[in-house]
Amino acid sequence: MMDVRKIQKLISLLEGSDVAEIEIKEGEDSVRISRINSGMAVAPQQFYAPPAQLAAPAALAPVADAPAATPAAAPTGHTVESPMVGTFYRASSPTAKPFVEVGQSVKVGDTLCIIEAMKMLNQIQSDKAGAVKAILVENEQPVEFGQPLFIIE
Repeated sequence: MMDVRKIQKLISLLEGSDVAEIEIKEGEDSVRISRINSGMAVAPQQFYAPPAQLAAPAALAPVADAPAATPAAAPTGHTVESPMVGTFYRASSPTAKPFVEVGQSVKVGDTLCIIEAMKMLNQIQSDKAGAVKAILVENEQPVEFGQPLFIIE
C-alpha cells in the first residue's frame, strides 16, 4: 500500500503547480490525483482527425422516392468551437446539473462544458458574454478539433 504521506505530498505539489492531473505507480499500487480548477485556462491542442468514413455501398443508398431532408436554418451568433478532439460533457459528473442550458446568460470565462482528451478533463470557457442560443453537441459524444459546440448571442 502506498504511504499516505507520499499521497499528501503529491497533492500539495499538484496544488502549487499548473498540472491538472498526475498518476503515480509503485509496483502494483497506483494513485491518480486530479483537479478541476474553474480558473484554469485551456490551451488549444492540435490532434489528428480520424480518417473520413467510407461511402455506403450503392445497394444501401436511400431510395430515390424518399423525400429529401431540408436542412434546418443554422443558428446565427458567436460560435464556440472545440479546441481539441475528445469527449464532450455538459456537466462535471453524470448526476451534476449541466454547466449551461439554452437561454442561460453567460459571461466571459464561465465554464460551458468539459472535453475529456487523453484522460485529461479540460474546461471549455465562454469567450463571449451573452445568452446561450444553442447547444450543438449531445452529452458524452465525441467532438473534433474546430467543431462548433455552442452558439452565443
